[in-house]
Amino acid sequence: MDCVFCKIAAGEIPSTAVYQDELAYAFGDINPKAPVHILVIPREHIGSLDEAGVGHRTLLGHLMRAAAEIARKKGLAKGYRVVVNTGDEGGRTVDHLHLHLMGGRQMTWPPG
Repeated sequence: MDCVFCKIAAGEIPSTAVYQDELAYAFGDINPKAPVHILVIPREHIGSLDEAGVGHRTLLGHLMRAAAEIARKKGLAKGYRVVVNTGDEGGRTVDHLHLHLMGGRQMTWPPG
């Protein structure tokens, strides 16, 4: 598979792990939009949230809990945002499900 996030999770492309376990891997975004901008990805390749099936419910919850744990460790007690971009119009740029964990500044709404 030629998926950049699969290669990062497998250690084929260097990254600095912020969190990792058997189901998920998290690392800093190379183009951060906030002082803290972490990507949380499943180790299993899932193209997008639309491609996640009923059998992925536990994994999806695990990714959200991982994001919350990372936020605590990063000192984001004042708040943070978790975003999933799906599809071209949703802003997805990598065809691998990933959560953007952003914080460390006041978030605005609407996001853009």
